[in-house]
Amino acid sequence: MIFESSKARLSVVKVSLKNEINDVYVCRDIRSSAKTLYTVIAVHDHTIVKQILNMLQETAYSKSDRIIDTFTSEGDFVMVFPYQQERLLDKFYMGKSYPITRCEDIAMNMLIACIGSHLPWSLLYLVLEQRRVNIASDDEIFLGYEIELADFDPDIGERNCVYSCAKIILDILEPQSSDKTISYQLLSRKVANSSYSRFSELYRDIRIAAVPKKKRGIIARLKNWFMRNRDRFFAILLRVSVVLAIIAILSLISQLIFGEVLWLAFLYNHFEIIGTENLAR
Repeated sequence: MIFESSKARLSVVKVSLKNEINDVYVCRDIRSSAKTLYTVIAVHDHTIVKQILNMLQETAYSKSDRIIDTFTSEGDFVMVFPYQQERLLDKFYMGKSYPITRCEDIAMNMLIACIGSHLPWSLLYLVLEQRRVNIASDDEIFLGYEIELADFDPDIGERNCVYSCAKIILDILEPQSSDKTISYQLLSRKVANSSYSRFSELYRDIRIAAVPKKKRGIIARLKNWFMRNRDRFFAILLRVSVVLAIIAILSLISQLIFGEVLWLAFLYNHFEIIGTENLAR
């Protein structure tokens, strides 16, 4: 399947969602030599299409770097977004094993991702409510755009998005709530009272209530560095294990067929004679 606009010719790599309202695809631009991937949302529902068009016309979001392109294709309205490999917060976040300061840093990263998303509130709200929130190995938060538009509401505002973001931040801080953290207690009380209406208010509370950071020793920093890069270490260890397993299997086969391990015999024969001296004598 191909989506074509004046900017790109997008070939479908993966189908993420298909329903009566909208489809979501991961696509590659076959006009470009780069292997960059894009999230493509094709909207079928004409009522929602009209609402989205009005929303984009009434705001500056049509020029947002998050909405890379918009066009029509076979009766559908198509929106093109950036794509990053999914690494969902709900699956990869391990708050119980993190110190509270790290949890609060991730919570702040969550807030910054929302503030810097440059999305219309109606779309950002769906991203948050559908938990299309990802965490990178360095604890940065990035949003995914593979969303279903059945609940699209053009009247959604910043207040709704702040509340949805605050609920996710509470989930981030909740594993450390037994420590009676000020940030968790403050946010949970204000969320329960629907006190937030702007992202700046949420930002202020997290900054004020966060646990003061102590200067960490070398062991703590090394441990934190290892935790951030553990996936890479495990991948390297896996590759080394596979190579060692192959060497062991080949050595066993060589021993069974030739009565000796050929590569060991090769090394032994080379070291047996050094210069003019025969070490075997």
